[in-house]
Amino acid sequence: MFLSIAATSFDIKSLILATVVVSVIGLLIGLFLGLASKKLEVPVDEKEAKVRELLPGANCGGCGYAGCDACAKAIANQEAAADVCPVASSDIHVEIAKLMGSSVDTTEKQVAYVKCAGTCDKAKKNSNYYGPKDCKLAAGIGGNGSKGCSYGCMGFGSCVKVCAFDAIHIVDGIALVDKEKCTACGICVAECPINIIEMLPTKAKTLVACSSLDKGKDVKPVCSTGCIGCKLCTKACQFDAIHVENNLAKIDYSKCTNCGACVKVCPVKVIQQQSA
Repeated sequence: MFLSIAATSFDIKSLILATVVVSVIGLLIGLFLGLASKKLEVPVDEKEAKVRELLPGANCGGCGYAGCDACAKAIANQEAAADVCPVASSDIHVEIAKLMGSSVDTTEKQVAYVKCAGTCDKAKKNSNYYGPKDCKLAAGIGGNGSKGCSYGCMGFGSCVKVCAFDAIHIVDGIALVDKEKCTACGICVAECPINIIEMLPTKAKTLVACSSLDKGKDVKPVCSTGCIGCKLCTKACQFDAIHVENNLAKIDYSKCTNCGACVKVCPVKVIQQQSA
């Protein structure tokens, strides 16, 4: 009976001692971690944090940096301009500039445009393509997929895959941009291996839906809506806003009034006018 009580008393003392030891060790570890975190703490750049709050958080890479955190750091360190983010609005650019003690020119928002109207019923096929359904890979193989026009949209959707805003889709064999969703980040422009996507000001309503630099006699057999360089548009324009360069009509949007005269005279309807 005495031995049983003594053993029980010893177990309780051991348990209490073990608890105290563990508690002390835990307290010491906590103090050590607290001191270490203070010692190793990275100071927060308040300006960088404020810039990051203003950025849209798309992390699209359109600014040339690896996400919005890197972009904010670059702006705070004055390694990038206040308006480097293509997704942010002009108002946001102004706010960032004020924060950085600088200024920016307010510019009109831009939108991506695919310079091709060669849909399945208009663009001729010159072969059956069995390669990878990727524009860059197809361009590397040579040719332009199955299309006869070497300047036309392949329609494999590499631009669709890289768009973080669901703003571009393949419709009837060519890429089309949803202007309401497009943030002008420029990722699709960089992704296109044949450079048929460009950024245009949103005020641009009159558009040349072609990228071919071939002569008219070579365009007609491969696309019924390709620019043939006839120059009728140039003659019809009263504002000197459209000229044919390298067999392709090009519009100067600083002069274009969207009057539609060039649209009316275009024999292949490659010049299109979008609604507001």
